[in-house]
Amino acid sequence: MLHLSNVVKRYSSIVAVDDLSFEASPGEIFGFLGPNGAGKTTTISMIAGLLTPDSGSIKLNGGAGPDQPHARRDVGVAPQSLAIYEELTGSENLTFFGKLAGLRGSTLRQRVAWSLDFVALNDRRADRVKTYSGGMKRRLNLAVALVHDPPLLLLDEPTVGVDPQSRNAMFERILELKTCGKTVIYTTHYMEEAQRLCDRVGIIDHGKFLAMDTVDNLIEQHGGKSVVTATRADGEVRIESTDPLDECIKLQQAGGIVSLRVDRPDLERVFLKLTGRALRD
Repeated sequence: MLHLSNVVKRYSSIVAVDDLSFEASPGEIFGFLGPNGAGKTTTISMIAGLLTPDSGSIKLNGGAGPDQPHARRDVGVAPQSLAIYEELTGSENLTFFGKLAGLRGSTLRQRVAWSLDFVALNDRRADRVKTYSGGMKRRLNLAVALVHDPPLLLLDEPTVGVDPQSRNAMFERILELKTCGKTVIYTTHYMEEAQRLCDRVGIIDHGKFLAMDTVDNLIEQHGGKSVVTATRADGEVRIESTDPLDECIKLQQAGGIVSLRVDRPDLERVFLKLTGRALRD
């Protein structure tokens, strides 16, 4: 569904994307993780056809590049900055964007109705978007990406600033899209989202992939050992181990333990190990 080969994008002397290659298949959610300025948004913009690579190639749905209008119709984009009109209603927004994608007549009406129902906004379809909550606007932003039924979706931090209920609803919808065979490219700063949703994750920094694999494999390869923390009356003991259960048994048998805690490696630990802990602006 999506194939990038040796893609490079420069801004003057800055190399934003540096020889990037990867593929994403139908029914796959591919997570794009990286610090600010790592090259994620530039890559998404090139896949969407908003930017042109300086070198390398991007192929959509088996052949054409995003510079071709018919290929771009296979792409739905939900950008981090909301791309909706607040003075229009939810239905009017979807009708407008559906027409831009070439939908007309009964097909357009059916897709607008389906999209509103999919994101649970049918009861607010006639209300102006400026009256929507933050979570509702995010869901409408997703509906705009879906209205023309594209096989490839680019979701750039789609849950920024929403409450837990709206986030959970978004997760359920995105997983439903996966079961329908959609390919989803998902960028996020929330590691738990990537662990929950993504089949594979690529960690990018300075325009290059530092690692790319399933979440479980990334944790196994780069996460390090589990840490067992035992609290005693005289203080704490921390033990790194590949078998934390065995360490817990030994500590309990030794006696004097007030409490035990096991911190297993996770995707956040992998991310920080590969990209560093320095602040990025």
